[in-house]
Amino acid sequence: MERFPSKNILSSLSQFQPATAEEPNTPQPKPLKRVVSGSALKTLLEGKTGQPKHSDHLNSEFVDYVSKELPRDEKTILTSIITLLSSTFFKTPHNTTSVDAYNGAAFSIRNRLLRRLDGTDQFFNSIKAKRVYYMSLEFLIGRTFDNAMLALGLKNEYSNAIKTLGYKMEDVIDEERDAALGNGGLGRLAACFVDSLACSNYPGWGYGLRYKYGMFQQQIINGYQVEAPDCWLDNPNPWEFPRPEISYKVKFYGNVAKSASNPHGYTWENAVEYEAMAFDVPVPGYGTKNVGNIRLWSCKTNHLFDLNRFNSGDYSGATANMVAADMLTNVLYPNDNHNNGKELRLKQEYLFVSATIQDVIARFKTSGKAWSEFSHMVAIQLNDTHPALGIAELQRILIDDEGMEWDQAWSIVTKTFAFTNHTILPEAMEKWSVPMLGKILPRHLGIIYDINLFFLQHVEKLYPNDRDLLARISIIEESSPQQARMAYLAIVGSHHVNGVAQIHSDIIKDTIFSDFVKVYGPDKFVNVTNGVAPRRWVNQCNPELASLITEAVGDDSWVNHYSKSSKLEEFVDDEDFRRRWWEVKQTKKEQLARYIKNTCGIEVSSNALFDIQVKRIHEYKRQLMNILSVIYRYNKLKNMSPQMRKEQVPRVVVFAGKAASGYYIAKLIIKLINSVADVVNNDKDIGDSLKVVFIPDYCVSAAEVIIPASDISQHISTAGTEASGTS
Repeated sequence: MERFPSKNILSSLSQFQPATAEEPNTPQPKPLKRVVSGSALKTLLEGKTGQPKHSDHLNSEFVDYVSKELPRDEKTILTSIITLLSSTFFKTPHNTTSVDAYNGAAFSIRNRLLRRLDGTDQFFNSIKAKRVYYMSLEFLIGRTFDNAMLALGLKNEYSNAIKTLGYKMEDVIDEERDAALGNGGLGRLAACFVDSLACSNYPGWGYGLRYKYGMFQQQIINGYQVEAPDCWLDNPNPWEFPRPEISYKVKFYGNVAKSASNPHGYTWENAVEYEAMAFDVPVPGYGTKNVGNIRLWSCKTNHLFDLNRFNSGDYSGATANMVAADMLTNVLYPNDNHNNGKELRLKQEYLFVSATIQDVIARFKTSGKAWSEFSHMVAIQLNDTHPALGIAELQRILIDDEGMEWDQAWSIVTKTFAFTNHTILPEAMEKWSVPMLGKILPRHLGIIYDINLFFLQHVEKLYPNDRDLLARISIIEESSPQQARMAYLAIVGSHHVNGVAQIHSDIIKDTIFSDFVKVYGPDKFVNVTNGVAPRRWVNQCNPELASLITEAVGDDSWVNHYSKSSKLEEFVDDEDFRRRWWEVKQTKKEQLARYIKNTCGIEVSSNALFDIQVKRIHEYKRQLMNILSVIYRYNKLKNMSPQMRKEQVPRVVVFAGKAASGYYIAKLIIKLINSVADVVNNDKDIGDSLKVVFIPDYCVSAAEVIIPASDISQHISTAGTEASGTS
């Protein structure tokens, strides 16, 4: 399958003016269900949308069917794949391809996961379990097919079924594209976290956004990074399940007015309104029937089509609101070097948090519990500052919609949220301009001002003569214009704050959050080391090594309990075991050498030392220092005699990672790396003594090939700036 599109990138940009509060939408007739009789006809004639009816009784056969685990034998699996191919995808043995084989097998696995997901949900509902919700703007989940087969313990059965159809499992696995739902370490840690929740039998879900084009697909043209849309949803996606019946209204712009019926609340009027629809992505637990879920939000757009404008010939105007809504979930981290980009990011984040908080509340209400029990039934973890607006959103709903007094609502909020910080750099802390916040989310700005007022009054009582402390710790930064500091909102609105590694947690307490430690005390600030899951990063991407570890441990229990791999220490002096260990490493290096040849056209020796730095391109991560060291090494080799060069350990230096689309310096670093590679790799005197490679479009699938092959993994970020150092 072609991984990268043609170098000819054509982009078409259209400018339009979406409807705002100042220019309210033309009233639109509601879309009607096409029905012809009975009460449904009455609903149609009244211009309303009818609601589907539930059955008056439960069919016992239906209940029995969905509650049973599907048979796990090879014949049943083969039959399910063939049925899907012939019925769902309308394929015959004469026109089926490896893509179709993947779709058939993947949808067959999805059916199993959905059944387990339903069983998991029913079980936790029946015991009224407290739910854990992990809110993250990124989930870098990679590919799901191989991981799901391993989690279900059915890889051999599916491999045999695929072989019966005439395909190799490796080829079928390669037909899957990475889910473009994340970019860096934050997203990968989120994916591993939700995986661990499922494997540990917790009732935990992730919440995020369904990006149509991801962040971007990185192409390297003439040494420069060029961004193209990552069209990962062009083909059917077996791993998501649309939930059109689960959708929530999300408002922007407008104005607020004191509520006539609620003495504590306000009404949000003249707002632009969109509708967020859910897509569920099942997350299978390894060695358990527990299945977690990542619920992603996307904007519904069909009801925004303006037929009156269309019929009058205003075709652009007819779809303007559809395009404006669609844009909210088109791209992860849209370029915010301009005001339009900043506004889009803010609206994107609010769409995410509003739909999520509404969904969490809807699920809580099915429990029949009182609001005083909310924090006993719901735990929400904020993965960095992107979902921090959720604090203001929950406070808004409790006061304006549920009629609570401020103190009662705030007590619930602060017992519900916890905050994970991911950065030490003060300039990387997310802030929103107060004028922009007031324009797009007028009610939330008022709530944030009130939160800040009550917080500063509390601080002033503790330290009555320290005005500088109040300025430093205020959620509202007194700059021009004023800025709302999202990290500070997250701290004030959460019961605990954690870093993602012990050193990181210590640094934030001593530096950027030291004033908050002074106010709240050290107990609020804890460490939770975020790790990566051995199920993905050993068992799946390095099955040869996994077999050796299983042999040493005695079973595969180490996959869920990685501490058991310490048994490997007993084989340190076993010469045969060490030889086989080295053979595994050599196998992975040969695989990476082939990958480099196929993706970059560069031939490298698998016998060389593989020196690898793979992560986001950023000045503080110091890829620039690394490539300067490569230049130094190259000049040293050039000054050596041919005999001396032969005595040096051959080295392949591998870079991979994306630069943010608006990050000019980072993109120049990529250009420098590729320019150095052109010189070094084409120098016949140097030969295999030194090679430089930049692998484009770094993603989880690429990492699964690169990381197992590394001899040296470079983590050389500026001291004191890296949170976890995840590749």
